[in-house]
Amino acid sequence: MSTNDWWRGATLYQIYPRSFADSNGDGVGDLPGITARLAYVASLGVDGVWLSPFFPSPMRDFGYDVSDHCGVDPLFGTLADLDVLLERAHGLGLKVVIDQVWSHTAAEHDWFEESRHSRDNPKADWYVWADARPDGSPPTNWQSWMGGGTWTWEPRRRQYYLHNFLPQMPDLNFHCAAVQEAVLDVGRFWLRRGVDGFRLDTANYYCHDPALRDNPPQPPERRGDMPAAMQQHLYNICQPQTLPFLERVRALLDDFEGRMAVAEIGSARSFERMVEYTQGGDRLHTAYSFLLLGAPSTAADIAALQTAWQQGEAAAAWPSWALSNHDVPRVATRWAQGDAARARQLVVLLACLRGTVFLYQGEELGLTQSDIAFADVQDPFGKAHGPHGPARDGCRTPMPWVADAPAAGFTTGRPWLPCDAAHRALAVDRQQADAQSTLQLTRHVLALRRAHAALRLGRFDAVQADDTLLVFERRHGEDRVLAAFNFGPQERTHELAHAPVCEGIALNGARLDGRRLVLPPAAAFVQPLAPAA
Repeated sequence: MSTNDWWRGATLYQIYPRSFADSNGDGVGDLPGITARLAYVASLGVDGVWLSPFFPSPMRDFGYDVSDHCGVDPLFGTLADLDVLLERAHGLGLKVVIDQVWSHTAAEHDWFEESRHSRDNPKADWYVWADARPDGSPPTNWQSWMGGGTWTWEPRRRQYYLHNFLPQMPDLNFHCAAVQEAVLDVGRFWLRRGVDGFRLDTANYYCHDPALRDNPPQPPERRGDMPAAMQQHLYNICQPQTLPFLERVRALLDDFEGRMAVAEIGSARSFERMVEYTQGGDRLHTAYSFLLLGAPSTAADIAALQTAWQQGEAAAAWPSWALSNHDVPRVATRWAQGDAARARQLVVLLACLRGTVFLYQGEELGLTQSDIAFADVQDPFGKAHGPHGPARDGCRTPMPWVADAPAAGFTTGRPWLPCDAAHRALAVDRQQADAQSTLQLTRHVLALRRAHAALRLGRFDAVQADDTLLVFERRHGEDRVLAAFNFGPQERTHELAHAPVCEGIALNGARLDGRRLVLPPAAAFVQPLAPAA
């Protein structure tokens, strides 16, 4: 690969700044705290970090409501602190990818303050405005994932504005050429600052249907419990007009050496959108979706998903994968049900997937989802659907660094979310000293991924895949690696066509009996193979 292709097959470590490391005792993580812990991140064997938002924000959605795209919120530090972070990361050989939240802004953004003032100001068309229906109701039936409809009335304009999320997060109008130019200028600002790429939040939300057609209802068998899950999102997201803008983003990135963009795709047709947004060389470099961020997948489902990326139009695209992030319950709970052995197995699985992979902070420790009392919930999504609905706070609790320190070493003050007492036993200092820990396993498997082009770049060829047993081979040139996983409750066996040639990983009792591979429940087996004859 050229240095421009560093992202292909890379492993990126996601840092949620509020919860990673607090340097000043105010209970909220910050940029200097991240900088102080970058040597630890580098020790994992990852290629870079993805930083969730640190921009000025009223923090209704904890930074995903941006009020100034080209600054740093004082809560997290300063632009100078970011420069220090970039220098330190690059000195450690780490790339730095930052979130870019372009589909919407905070209501406090200067652009929106001007746009909402009248219908004839210079930024009047920078947001999505529409007249009421004759009966005064909103222009469409579109529903927000944050609860309620997607339209709010603005008396000064006597119009509704669109917000796919909170009412205080108005959507930018990407049908307006000036908006596209302004957003590209934001990207240019950060690229000149030295960041290595962008994670584009809700990239399929950039454009809406100009005709403002109503979304049709979901068929009865697919209807969810909340209004947003009761309709098919055909017209408020995933519009074809997004594609020319993505090509402009790629052209901007190509003006800078070695930069990349990964899109977040949340859609009922995530696979199709991922391919569409990344195929060829003139759109985005890669994309990830929620395909592995929901309910547990069967071994056959995982194999089919990997194989699909090598067929048809998808063969000209490149996927990214995550098993956990700041928006979903941690995989150690969501898939492994708190079973430490299965959580360790999933770390190995992630490292063996074909594509670029994202490891969420604490995933290398096997952290489980935290139970947060409703009185302590900070997440607006959780507040909108609580006290018995989903909330994202449980995957955002502070990182445990030192088991016996106050707040597990995250802060000297009161943490913004309660520290999970169950996480103390999984703290970094405890696992550093344990050769058999999940942390050390993570380092081992990521070193294996780095050492083998087959794992980073190679084909995925399923050997056996049913409900619980997944056996596949990764191949790149002469480099070959066999991987096998038992996701079920019963022991499984598999006859190998070829014996492994050197030591790899045999986890949770996986063992060879001649060429018979024995896989107890939660076992994983990853071994290099001799070159094909």
